[in-house]
Amino acid sequence: MEDSVVVERHEGVVIWRLNRPEIRNPISDPDIVDAIVKVSEEAQNDRAVRVVILTGNGSAFSSGGNVKKIRSEMTESDKTPADLVDWYRQGIQRIPLALYKLDVPLIAAVNGPAIGAGLDLACMCDIRIAAESAIFAESFVKLGIIPGDGGSWFLPKAVGLSKTFEMALTGDPLSASEALDCGLISRIVPDDQLMDEALGLARRIAVNPPLSVRMAKQLIREGQRTDLETHLQMAAGMQAISHRTQDHREAMAAISEKRTGSFKGE
Repeated sequence: MEDSVVVERHEGVVIWRLNRPEIRNPISDPDIVDAIVKVSEEAQNDRAVRVVILTGNGSAFSSGGNVKKIRSEMTESDKTPADLVDWYRQGIQRIPLALYKLDVPLIAAVNGPAIGAGLDLACMCDIRIAAESAIFAESFVKLGIIPGDGGSWFLPKAVGLSKTFEMALTGDPLSASEALDCGLISRIVPDDQLMDEALGLARRIAVNPPLSVRMAKQLIREGQRTDLETHLQMAAGMQAISHRTQDHREAMAAISEKRTGSFKGE
């Protein structure tokens, strides 16, 4: 079998391509779960990686769950509720936990339909840009189930509670323009320009001091769940570290000397 996730390197930018195009890149099978967790851990531990782009090979970003396997292995199986809890905890729920630990900025380049867990996967990313042909749906209710992969935690942070309830309780799809209107994505680009735009955005991030970028992401992420006093204490600590980096000194020198800085993550 081909790699479930194909990894490409473009200097400090890494591209992850979901690589099951013949079945529209579902993310519920054990091999894809293992692959996403593996590449996440590798990127987190590799200081040469400055930005990651996640996209899908073929016509879809991700169809979410593998419906045929879910039907045969879960709906029509004799697994107990306890067995199914273990299936989620040891399977697809490992993906949001792995991606949440990733300090490297993660861009979703949504090249086509992002359905169910596929939409939730996009919401696990920090920035989402979409091709004109992209479609988004929190469609679990259409299957008589609920977002079991963390979507009910991530989606409200992307679009707010009212839009989340609308999407999750109707299961209705959104076009790329509707996704832009509600803040689910930050821009729409022509299909044939999606990866060029994603790479351009990634490179504008990657030129900055990498430790500061990682710490800024950590601080923004933690700010979603901490009180102000705790958040300010974290910011003070991270800022103190930033002031003692060589990259900070280089940035200040580059501004003073009116030149482009060169940053090494030190």
